[in-house]
Amino acid sequence: MPADSTSTAASDAPPAPVTGWGRTSPTAARLIRPRTYEEAAAAVRACGARGGIARGLGRAYGDAAQNAGGAVLDMTGLDRVHAIDADGGTVLCDAGVSLHRLMQALLALGWFVPVTPGTRYVTVGGAIGADIHGKNHHVSGSFTRHVLALELLTADGEIRTVSRGTPLFDATAGGMGLTGVVLAATLRLRRVETSLMSVDTERAKDLDDLMARLTATDHRYRYSVAWIDLLARGTSLGRSVLTRGDHAPVDALPTRARRDPLAYRPVRFPAAPSFVPEGLLGRTTVGLFNELWYRKAPRARAGELQTISAFFHPLDGVPHWNRLYGRGGFVQYQFVVGHGQEGALRRIVSRISRRRCPSFLAVLKRFGEGDPGWLSFPMPGWTLALDLPANLPGLGAFLDELDEEVAAAGGRVYLAKDARLRPELLAAMYPRLDEFRALRAELDPAGVFTSDLSRRLGL
Repeated sequence: MPADSTSTAASDAPPAPVTGWGRTSPTAARLIRPRTYEEAAAAVRACGARGGIARGLGRAYGDAAQNAGGAVLDMTGLDRVHAIDADGGTVLCDAGVSLHRLMQALLALGWFVPVTPGTRYVTVGGAIGADIHGKNHHVSGSFTRHVLALELLTADGEIRTVSRGTPLFDATAGGMGLTGVVLAATLRLRRVETSLMSVDTERAKDLDDLMARLTATDHRYRYSVAWIDLLARGTSLGRSVLTRGDHAPVDALPTRARRDPLAYRPVRFPAAPSFVPEGLLGRTTVGLFNELWYRKAPRARAGELQTISAFFHPLDGVPHWNRLYGRGGFVQYQFVVGHGQEGALRRIVSRISRRRCPSFLAVLKRFGEGDPGWLSFPMPGWTLALDLPANLPGLGAFLDELDEEVAAAGGRVYLAKDARLRPELLAAMYPRLDEFRALRAELDPAGVFTSDLSRRLGL
């Protein structure tokens, strides 16, 4: 079985390797795939001494959906869309439904998911557990802001209806699956007229230029993101391509496209090969890519029509793109620092540049107001996400240094992407950690819900 896949194994099956999307630290677990709520409850009761953790489509980069020696519940078998309110703009669905499937069902009715990350292949349960964010956080917040209620299977075998504004909801939002198994959720949707995006693109000559543009004009756009060249140095440090837009209205479409304005047909290319030579994404290759990508981008272009998949999920067009990093896998590192800490952001970007870290998937965004989730990642400020080959010499020590700089600036790293954070920094990054631990201890005193992430960080 591939290291980054799930299985339909029964609870008595032998352990199988499980890893995150970064493919860095596989561990073995019994894989259970419930198809009903009753089977999910039975699976929780059968987890055993090492406990269990829910898993969706395996897009958490690190070890959040792994459980060495225990059970992993593959929730993709619970994939029913129960009800769509096409007038009120809500949907009730199982936690194993992917955002891709929701888009297929909703766009035809003129609705869109409220928040989507850089891949549509995440489940609703995973989106809640990680409290995912997207290009619209500065306007719309994170995913759980749009969750009206959820059904949660807790360690005592009870299925609870959890409403917004309650401690259990706030602990579950971003709680990495450690309060229980999300079975279903009711989501509030966004009305759209078409399945196309109206996109403005511009180049920023350096990091200060980029931050100035975002600060001055981001309020005009619903969606905003900047690709950033982390190999650029000197006066070009942090040079970027800024892409922003909104859902296109019908009258912006050419005549032919108006015949079926809500058509949704994502393009898929051949999968990445199973074997990729080590070092393919090294400094030379990434440096060449970054130079070409920056120079091919327009200095300024307005109103370009793009498909939803091209604007939000370009990498989804290449199945198993994570194989491009070779057998050693890669580390995805994402942090946020608050407004007023732009100096810390500059220092970190400068350190990455000086070290010549080859990251071709580096993006910078502005976050708006955070949401109530006790372990939710977003906070008002600047967030930078980058990918790095896991076999870079000295990478662990270097990222430890960045963690300390982030913590000193009052920032935090994203647990859904983490694979190596030191536990002693966690409390400084997440000030409501003690409340989360206390609720966990009360709700699940035997530690039924556990993961490699929770053991490593003492969650």
